[in-house]
Amino acid sequence: MKPIDRTEAERLVQTYSDLILRLSFTYLKNTEDAKDICQTVFLRLLEKPREFQSPEHERAWIIRTSVNVCKDQLKSSWRRTTVDLSAALDARAPGSLWAAVALLPPKYRTVIYLYYYEGYSANEIAQMLGEKPATVATRLSRGRDKLRTQLEQEALT
Repeated sequence: MKPIDRTEAERLVQTYSDLILRLSFTYLKNTEDAKDICQTVFLRLLEKPREFQSPEHERAWIIRTSVNVCKDQLKSSWRRTTVDLSAALDARAPGSLWAAVALLPPKYRTVIYLYYYEGYSANEIAQMLGEKPATVATRLSRGRDKLRTQLEQEALT
């Protein structure tokens, strides 16, 4: 496998940086952390270039790697023992659908994001996340229920 040249690296950044940032933000709820995840994903790709069978395979690898790096970040002891001051300032009721989605637990937030914002089917999401399609369908259903409850509570206040 040959190293990735500058043109290919620029194409990857142009094509996937927004996707990685948005997906990472759904996990970490912090723009700066999402930027770090984006850099980490691209570094992994640049350090160990891969041959992809298709653009869909490339995109799935980017999504899967982003999810895994986010999960690693969430498990880190540094993350568990520190608190972002801006998070305390932003702790208020959601004013939009995106804010309500961001409040969902990661397992629901991820599938809802990929399904509604990226347009993937439940089967495609299952394949990317290494889950069974029934698991993804259940998470979508439960995530929608939680989202509905959150939005109804917001409407009452």
